[in-house]
Amino acid sequence: MSPIAWERLEGAALAVVASAGAIALDAWWWPLALFLAFDLSALGYLRGPRAGAFAYNLVHSYWGPAALGAWAIAAQAWDVPGDVRWILIGASSWLFHVGVDRALGYGLKHDDHFQHTHLGWIGRGRPDAPRGL
Repeated sequence: MSPIAWERLEGAALAVVASAGAIALDAWWWPLALFLAFDLSALGYLRGPRAGAFAYNLVHSYWGPAALGAWAIAAQAWDVPGDVRWILIGASSWLFHVGVDRALGYGLKHDDHFQHTHLGWIGRGRPDAPRGL
């Protein structure tokens, strides 16, 4: 299996884990409700491909939901006042989005073109796309 196939499988597995987390929090519908909100990071492309890739990659990396989840777990362990459930729902929703994107082949963006990702080119305008479609 190719490294790209492995990464796509990893994304699918993490989306399943995130779904299980949302179900455990009795918030199974939040990842679906928030799914497109994370794609607002693509608005960075209004400033050009370099700024767009930075904004998109910032939101579509695994470190963000991992840090948010770690913060929630630490807050709970340190008895910080407040309900960490919402932080965990946000983390699981975010992880679900990134995992589904990776499973579908949407990777981190190169700064030359929106359709150029670390998993290859996506969409109809890609260089290897069949012509005439």
